[in-house]
Amino acid sequence: MGDRHAMIDGDTEGLLRELTPQVLGALVRRYGNFDSCEDAVSEALLAAATQWPRTGIPEQPRGWLITVASRRLIDLLRAEQARRRREESQAQWEIRPDPALPGEPAPAESDDSLILLFLCCHPSLSPASQIALTLRAVGGLTTAEIARAFLVPEPTMTRRITRAKQSITGSGVPFALPPREDQLERVAAVLHVLYLIFNEGYASTAGPDLHRPELTAEAIRLARLLHRLSDDAEAAGLLALMLLTDARREARTGPAGELIVMADQDRTRWDRAMITEGVSLISSVLPRGEPGPYQLQAAIAAIHDEAPSADRTDWPQIVALYRLLLTQARPNPVVELNHAVAVAMVDGPAAGLDLINELDGSGRLGDDHRLSAVRAHLLELAGDHGPARSAYLAAADRAINLPQQRYLRDRARRLEEDDDGG
Repeated sequence: MGDRHAMIDGDTEGLLRELTPQVLGALVRRYGNFDSCEDAVSEALLAAATQWPRTGIPEQPRGWLITVASRRLIDLLRAEQARRRREESQAQWEIRPDPALPGEPAPAESDDSLILLFLCCHPSLSPASQIALTLRAVGGLTTAEIARAFLVPEPTMTRRITRAKQSITGSGVPFALPPREDQLERVAAVLHVLYLIFNEGYASTAGPDLHRPELTAEAIRLARLLHRLSDDAEAAGLLALMLLTDARREARTGPAGELIVMADQDRTRWDRAMITEGVSLISSVLPRGEPGPYQLQAAIAAIHDEAPSADRTDWPQIVALYRLLLTQARPNPVVELNHAVAVAMVDGPAAGLDLINELDGSGRLGDDHRLSAVRAHLLELAGDHGPARSAYLAAADRAINLPQQRYLRDRARRLEEDDDGG
């Protein structure tokens, strides 16, 4: 499915990406076979990519795709019937009653994309399979992109996703929102998956672009639906975190697509409507009780977003929130990294570097470029330009996102020029 959009323009590609999980969800809800439904949807997307540039986008593109995919599924059914007894095939593929016509949008409380999300996060799957399948089916990432994110070969990821789809198909779980008690059990997995989809969109792990706005938009859309259907405080916290983070997106890049770090961003370009909504959300749930990790991260993001300038950021409050975050059950080395930066802003770069050295010694971040990048930044603040330059270059060598590589090498070059000028 990775090259299906090669023949179409960006607007149509975005529409197909938005509609893909809705069409897949509609087919699985009607026919119940995840793997074959995805094959049929792929055929429908290919047909759209071939026909729509000539004929124009149909009046009801979702219904068009569902109709074409359903016809392809019938063809697959007939092929299956040739291999199995007719009675078995008819029983397996019985179409489930559905009063909605293909072109009619489903109401929010039964949104096919959200139901598909809960299905992909079925407790019978391992967490890694839940994440991989959701990124594939709901987030629209290619198998190659998911394999890169998991640091595994593409064939390995293909097998993992295939097994996950087969497990769901064989589980007999109806394609519908799970009962209320099961929803609560699955919310943590769903939140984690949405968080990863958003992060992949906001800071792409690889490739020429810093952002993939279609992924952040889809993650926010699904987070809104989940928040609407659930009174879970962490669901509200995650939505607030996404809004408060995405509000800064336009200011993160310059005219040539270069990365601009938060301290250097033009804050007038931040989306104030998103900030207002995010602050309101997190302010409404924090008083409920002990906040979870998404609420704490949203509170940190709110402090950044409400600061009139980088030098007027309330870093002591951010340090306190990171310390609370570090007490959560699951230790997170990225949180420790961010905590080290905050400590450096309060107590000086040497204090932050001590924490960085401890984290490096633990090996829990592996060769992640962010560890070297933060070390370089703190060394630069401390005035150690030689070691800082080496750390920036080491970080650039480890980064696989091109704008990040360019930014890190540019920082190293500037330090060299400053030293030469001195």
